[in-house]
Amino acid sequence: MTDYNFFVEAENLKRSFSTRQGELTVFENLNFGMEKGEFVCIIGHSGCGKSTILNILAGLDSASDGLLFMGGREIGGPALERGVVFQNYSLLPWMTALKNITFAVRSRWPAWSKKQIREHGYKYLEMVGLTDGAEHRKPEELSGGMRQRVSIARAFAIEPKLLLLDEPFGALDALTRGNIQDELLKIWEETHQTVFMITHDVDEAILLADRIMLMTNGPYARIAESVRVDIPRPRDRTRIIHEPGYYPIRNHLVDFLVKRSKELAGGPADSAETPGDAAANAGQRVFPVEVNPARDSRGMDDATILKAVESH
Repeated sequence: MTDYNFFVEAENLKRSFSTRQGELTVFENLNFGMEKGEFVCIIGHSGCGKSTILNILAGLDSASDGLLFMGGREIGGPALERGVVFQNYSLLPWMTALKNITFAVRSRWPAWSKKQIREHGYKYLEMVGLTDGAEHRKPEELSGGMRQRVSIARAFAIEPKLLLLDEPFGALDALTRGNIQDELLKIWEETHQTVFMITHDVDEAILLADRIMLMTNGPYARIAESVRVDIPRPRDRTRIIHEPGYYPIRNHLVDFLVKRSKELAGGPADSAETPGDAAANAGQRVFPVEVNPARDSRGMDDATILKAVESH
């Protein structure tokens, strides 16, 4: 393992699948790092391998090549030090909301008393606003938004070193989505756990993330850029659009998704090898370019900023 100081480190990850047409390489030469306590979002079009990366981080899948480390140890298989929230809730249907959480807490701390387990689980239900009787309901008696609150509370309750979120709000209406985003931010600001989140929502990523990783189109996808979200915390959805860096970041992300994600896409037949490709093929680690649209835009005059705002 190369000596880098990241809490989570990916070294030249590759994932391929066998198909009737031959080998399909979803992504390759994937390198990235995450600091402890950092909130990172990853964005890219369907088919670029975002969920596959998350599953490898969770230990639910394995890479075809490359290495993945957390806290200096290689990731191999699922573990309670990594919590996952999926889009489809994944709650046990025969248990109440509270018991869904205490079941996970008991697995994490088997030596705890029933009282300790219940109090700990209840505390996290309180954080997501589900202590008005909803804690005694089973998943079928809860709305979609409430089920997702339970999933988030359960994931945070086991106090994982790494929290993995796979488009957790994708199936929710806009109002519910906004409310749960606020709850997620509130809990994260209290716990400062390391978070890796998949999203297709540009505004959601800007609201939540410290950094946003942008993936090119698949197959043969890669992380092309790492965008620094240089907007002060705590962030409020009603005020963030008035931050000077908001629209420069948003415009940069939209431009990438609309145009550059396709232009930068690679493949086995590429004849023009970049220095980065050559280094990766030689086994060296090539990290995505880091950009900071908010900082780089501070010299823009008011007319330029206004034009950027009006264009979106």
